[in-house]
Amino acid sequence: MKTAAPEPTRKSVIDALLLKLPGTVGKKISALDAYFVGDKMFACISGDGVGLRLPAKTADELQFSRANVSHFNSGGVSGTREWIQINRADAAEYAQDLELFQASHAFVKAARSR
Repeated sequence: MKTAAPEPTRKSVIDALLLKLPGTVGKKISALDAYFVGDKMFACISGDGVGLRLPAKTADELQFSRANVSHFNSGGVSGTREWIQINRADAAEYAQDLELFQASHAFVKAARSR
């Protein structure tokens, strides 16, 4: 008798998306599962969402245009204007946000090289 495969976790789904991006490394920082390019964090799993660092203008626009995007606030500590959080009940739906993950990765990578 075959046992059903366990349901993927939020972390395993996000790992599958983000660790494919060139130079991305996953690390644990306190209670956060974080994703880095070089030595700078560009994304992290927080609660029921994923925090992303994007240009402030893009972050502002997303907060006003998408119901599932809010200002990033992890553990009661507010992030900067560049940080947003995308909330999805089904982790598999984060595949729809791949372009934002790629944009965050590129933004942080470019900022790192300045």
